Amino acid sequence: MPDLVEIIVSLLIIIGAGFTFLGSLSLVKLPDFFMRLHGPTKASTLGTGAILVASALYFSLKVGEISVHEVLITVFLFITAPVSAYMLAKAALHLKLKQQDQTRNKELSQKDH
Repeated sequence: MPDLVEIIVSLLIIIGAGFTFLGSLSLVKLPDFFMRLHGPTKASTLGTGAILVASALYFSLKVGEISVHEVLITVFLFITAPVSAYMLAKAALHLKLKQQDQTRNKELSQKDH
């Protein structure tokens, strides 16, 4: 495998691990549900996607065929993560979950949905 590909795969894994760590950290540290929703849905999805792209690139070049498994998982992840985050946020607004003072757009939760 060429050195340039190994560097690209390594960078994608490091970037993916960093974003996944930030998403996990935000899930633990942020104070309310609406703030916590951003970390796992955005950062962790991007991190997992970067790791899956690195895996697809590595195994595609190693075997000589396109690695369909990782591509399908990546597509499925990028389709389902925003939809599930939207549904969780909609459910939280409907249940009128308690919000911190720092949460933005509080007026949206005051409206009837």
